[in-house]
Amino acid sequence: MIHIAETVTVGSIEGFLDTSDQARLSAVMNDFLTEEARTRFGEERTVSIHEIPGHSHDQAMTVYEPAGRMEIPKIPAEAEQVLQHAFDRSRSALSRVMPSITACRPWTYVEYGPGQHITGHLDGIAPDPLAWPRQIAGISVVISEAEAGGAFYIESSSSDRLWATHLHRAGEHGYADGMWLAHDGADHSADWYAAMPRTRWNVSPAPGTALLYGSQLTHGTEPVTRGRVAKFISWLIAEKPEG
Repeated sequence: MIHIAETVTVGSIEGFLDTSDQARLSAVMNDFLTEEARTRFGEERTVSIHEIPGHSHDQAMTVYEPAGRMEIPKIPAEAEQVLQHAFDRSRSALSRVMPSITACRPWTYVEYGPGQHITGHLDGIAPDPLAWPRQIAGISVVISEAEAGGAFYIESSSSDRLWATHLHRAGEHGYADGMWLAHDGADHSADWYAAMPRTRWNVSPAPGTALLYGSQLTHGTEPVTRGRVAKFISWLIAEKPEG
């Protein structure tokens, strides 16, 4: 059974990537990111992993990444292999915090330069929280820190406005009793969300540490002020139980 606590909690896995993993990933991405690739996945990119129903790709990008960013949704196979191996060896630590997680989706590489950031939003147990698989949490691991700025944050809120549905028969859908589902469109395209009171919590993880953040928890990053931050992100899912 999936518990609501898994979708609104935070956690960390120190040493998710060791120094040799980080060096290998940096080398792979440095080889991949030619000048042409940096342009194609940066300033010339016209699509995003983030979508807003009823909005174009350009509109969604303006909401989520108003100053742009580099985004590579299909990373080199060698990098994917390193990261999936790190996930596999971290399963016992993950299971203590988010026991329903069974798999990790393919990884995405992102970079933020000066002035760039991602605005606060929820990922949601999307696209349909009653279909399988269920998106339980996001995962982010930094391999290169900015000289200043770029901190990751989560935001908590006690507002009733965030919640759309209380599953009174949650067990029928694979959720534990007391499950709530957040409203769709919990991002800065929605006036209600932008106005909702929230409390921000900033973190500064060491390179190689994986951050875990529930899919019904607001998260984002502060603008980079100097240098660049490079990280890999993915989503942790619960697959349909057998039988």
